[in-house]
Amino acid sequence: MASTSTSIGIFNLQLPQFNGKNYDYWAITMRALFASQDLWELVDDGFEEPVDENEFNRSTQAEKDILKSNMKKDSKALVFLYQSVHESVFPRIAATKTSKESWKTLKATYQGMDKVKTAKLQLLRKDFENLNMKESDNIDSFFTHVIGLVTQMRTHGEVLEERRIVEKLLRVLPSKFDVIVTTIEESKDLSNFSVDELHASLITHEQRLSRNENSSLEQAFKTQMSFGRGRGQGRGNKRGRGRSQNRGGRNSPINVQGRGSNPNQNQGQGSSQQRGQHHSQGQRYEKSNVQCYYCKKYGHYANECRKKQHDMSNRPNANATRENINQDNVLLACNMAETNNEDIWFLDSGCSNHMT
Repeated sequence: MASTSTSIGIFNLQLPQFNGKNYDYWAITMRALFASQDLWELVDDGFEEPVDENEFNRSTQAEKDILKSNMKKDSKALVFLYQSVHESVFPRIAATKTSKESWKTLKATYQGMDKVKTAKLQLLRKDFENLNMKESDNIDSFFTHVIGLVTQMRTHGEVLEERRIVEKLLRVLPSKFDVIVTTIEESKDLSNFSVDELHASLITHEQRLSRNENSSLEQAFKTQMSFGRGRGQGRGNKRGRGRSQNRGGRNSPINVQGRGSNPNQNQGQGSSQQRGQHHSQGQRYEKSNVQCYYCKKYGHYANECRKKQHDMSNRPNANATRENINQDNVLLACNMAETNNEDIWFLDSGCSNHMT
């Protein structure tokens, strides 16, 4: 709906232009405009004009002055009506002589007579009874819709008390407002509780709910991030599954303590970095402090253990497993056939736990 500007005294009025749609909105706006210019009673009730010139001549001077003032006001109201309608609507009131006649013509055409108004009111009542706020709706948009519907019903002659509107709104709110609805019903006198007060209370409650939801989401995100960092650190460092915190894989890229059960740095199998340095320099590695995890004796590694070789050679099948420490645990198995060849090499997987 467009608008036109009209200067009256020091005021620059924006007149809503009626194009045949939203008559109720246009009528309410124009009624307020006429009231501000002291013209509404004249537009709604009209004024009496003399039947002919003789009756006008018989009037007193005071009656002539009142008649002249009313005719001037009526012309002013008629100008407002002419300027506030679209050119497609203007022909309907072009032949009218007074503002009252123009107003009644537009009202009968676009709002309808009593029977038409009754039919429209029935549809509006049905919409009012079927009101229901969805979980995705917010309080502001829902109240705007309800107030617009109530305004149309009142324009068509429906009498709606504030209490009836408040009770209807309390019934159609979603379950997340149950707490505030119960509080209002138990602590407020609904006969003196306005729609505006209900609107303010629900807006405050909705903001509190939104804040709590944002806080919960933020806390869940932080928890997920913390859990992700904990898992990432464990996988990235490639720590072994030994019972000691300092026990790592033999091929680990970092310098970690060896497999010895003694936490002392001089005991155990030693670090892979130290062993690699000794072998690269061609020096004999000192094994006096190295304990074999198989026979628990000192002086050799498990892959050099004679007892282990003897035990393995006496078994029908030797099974060696290796657990690949990754996000998905994979079990690898290798079957080795028994052979009489004395030159046998056994593979030490380096795992802390073995399945045989």
